[in-house]
Amino acid sequence: MSSVRVRPFRRSDRDQLTQLVNAHAGAVVPGLSASVNTVLSSLERRPGEFIEDPWVSERVTLVAEQAGRVAAAAHLLRYFPDERAGASGRDAGEILWLLFWPQAPAGNPYWPDATAAAEALMAACAGQFGDWGVSRQYAGGELPVPGVYGIPEQWPHVAGLYQRAGFSHTGQTEVVYLARVQDLPGPAGVPLGGLAVRRSVGINGCRLSAVLGPEVTGYIEVEILGQGERLARPGGWADVGNLHVMPSYQRRGIGTWLLGQAAGWLRLAEVSRLLTYAWLEGTDPDGQNDDAYRAFLAATGFRELTRTARGWERAGS
Repeated sequence: MSSVRVRPFRRSDRDQLTQLVNAHAGAVVPGLSASVNTVLSSLERRPGEFIEDPWVSERVTLVAEQAGRVAAAAHLLRYFPDERAGASGRDAGEILWLLFWPQAPAGNPYWPDATAAAEALMAACAGQFGDWGVSRQYAGGELPVPGVYGIPEQWPHVAGLYQRAGFSHTGQTEVVYLARVQDLPGPAGVPLGGLAVRRSVGINGCRLSAVLGPEVTGYIEVEILGQGERLARPGGWADVGNLHVMPSYQRRGIGTWLLGQAAGWLRLAEVSRLLTYAWLEGTDPDGQNDDAYRAFLAATGFRELTRTARGWERAGS
């Protein structure tokens, strides 16, 4: 068996690390990948996570080197033990992501199986948590790529490694959807007389509101992804930040009409693919009934990409 050495990440590992990240991302979302700069930047801070990222007191990236190759890698966070961190993260350590190559050619002595490297890396992560003295240990798979978070069903090797190390899934299962913008409903006839669209700056992207006189009957927010080298293939992608129709106007075609308005706007921006997300069961924190939302997505041109298990915690931590 080839020897394994676990060590801190070095800048010279950047290309192999990016390849490892993009191999895992590409199994979840077709054609989406991160640039080397994006991967490196994400090791230093996560500007999009403006609530939780300031809670982080320390970051460590480890790699497991096997036969001269980065066979596995992990990025760990330590959260402040006091009021500088929110209650959910206070005095916790988190494996933000841990990745490894799950397969190797049979009988090739120069391309060893990476399972041993992954096991050694997991042991090193546990040792780092011990050195930090954290009271809780979390794990996940939040990559710097849209739509890739939690432990997607395409990563059974990572889920198995976490389970063998004592982690269990304690959170929600979410569904990631993708639609080609050309397959979305067009901006067809107005469902209610006098209904108009109004654009504004939203919470998560451009907000298109359905207004009836002075009343807002619903809105959709879409955020175009890939600006400023965030992705290796910039442009062409967006995600739905919010879609909400006021209760008194639901089931009257306004949601579909708003989606059509958003599709027209995205076509002007030459965006070709749109991501969105839903809980597998129940009602999400925003109060949205995700059973109804998933039925709406299936009827309007979205297809399911993956189901991802979000929220892993180590027993007894």
